[in-house]
Amino acid sequence: MRKSDFTELLSLLNLKFKNPKLLEQAFLHRSYLNEVRINLQSNERLEFLGDSVLSLIISYHLYNLRTADTEGELTNLRAHIVKTESLYKAAENLNLGKYLSLSKGEELSGGRSNPQLLANTYEALIGSLFLDQGLEVVKKVIDKTLLTLFEKELKLGPPKDAKSSLQEIVQQKFKQSPRYKILETKGPDHAKSFTIAVYVNDTEKGRGSGNSKQIAEEQAASKALQVLT
Repeated sequence: MRKSDFTELLSLLNLKFKNPKLLEQAFLHRSYLNEVRINLQSNERLEFLGDSVLSLIISYHLYNLRTADTEGELTNLRAHIVKTESLYKAAENLNLGKYLSLSKGEELSGGRSNPQLLANTYEALIGSLFLDQGLEVVKKVIDKTLLTLFEKELKLGPPKDAKSSLQEIVQQKFKQSPRYKILETKGPDHAKSFTIAVYVNDTEKGRGSGNSKQIAEEQAASKALQVLT
């Protein structure tokens, strides 16, 4: 099994793991395990756990911080913070790609810098931290590595994204909602790429691609706005 030296990462987080195997598991991509045939678990279960822990902590933080916000406003702000691009940026700042155990094919295809893969790895790291250190330590790490990226939004609320702006314009002009359709899906399950078009009155108004449906839809909406405004 590929061994990583996590000294730099632990120094950045100011932590010491009680169970180092949990930290190692957070960086075990399933492509690597499929290739080397080692009987270990990939980081996918930790990713599942980390996703829930992350949502809980961000929700609790926003609930206490933005006391005048409605449920919908809190939901929108949480979605703005907990999205692929944000988690990718947090993962990049921690250089998480450096520690991943990947198959040769995944390595050659740029897996260490893949936004979706790195966002998933950040969630897996949060899951491993929760199991090893508990909720209070995880809160501090999320505050340091993710929430600090959103100081303006935490004060003012999220900026309108392209999808929200397009929704408003289409509702106002055409009394309907835009419709998104997946045109193409490429790649293996762990590294899919999506091409999505957005339609108004059954006419395509924009098309986008990305490593998640969210990214592709946002790009399509952005292009549609250029056509309609």
